[in-house]
Amino acid sequence: MQFIIVGCGRVGAELAYHMFKSGHQIVIVDSNREAFNRLHPDFRGRTLEGEGLAENVLERAGIKEANGLAAVTNSDTLNAVVAHTARTFYHVPTVVARNYDPTLRPLIEAFGLQMVGSTFWGAQRVEELLTNPSQKMVYSAGNGEVEVYEVIIPETWNGRTLGELLKSLAQCYPVALTRAGRSSLPEAGTELKTGDVLDVSSTFEGIGALTSRLMESVKES
Repeated sequence: MQFIIVGCGRVGAELAYHMFKSGHQIVIVDSNREAFNRLHPDFRGRTLEGEGLAENVLERAGIKEANGLAAVTNSDTLNAVVAHTARTFYHVPTVVARNYDPTLRPLIEAFGLQMVGSTFWGAQRVEELLTNPSQKMVYSAGNGEVEVYEVIIPETWNGRTLGELLKSLAQCYPVALTRAGRSSLPEAGTELKTGDVLDVSSTFEGIGALTSRLMESVKES
């Protein structure tokens, strides 16, 4: 598949190399020729010096045939405009824009673009690791607004039901329950056993409430 990456900073260079290794045809664009020095020595995609928003640069990069475009420069505004142009005027099937400054997220969201907010997601993930080391995040959607977490059922919840555990936790939904290596789709009446692995889809606030409930039960015992 053919992809265009606009911006050869650390993120762009890493993305270009990984996608090239996966067998894709990559064109990476940057206005600064020296930025291409960040690319891995084994990278064999195309490099194109020029402004990522310039029509002639995008067309030289092959935007009319591209399967996707990632705008990952250090300017959130430029990323939003380049991504919007690619999707609206060139009808590129898949477009992703990088967001660095959380205060500018609404700008990219206003265009209805797929967005990766490294600062927002990174800060939330660090907080999760610091405050809830016992839980494990196994999948993240969007920019971490909704994630799938893996939690271990403690002995104090042995014999009690899933419905009891998740009661009134509006932002927490069961995905799977694994016991002795076998997974199932749990229901409210499913009886929990010590050591069960419960996967839940939840917001950051929801998993915090679930963790607190499990810990409160431990303290009460």
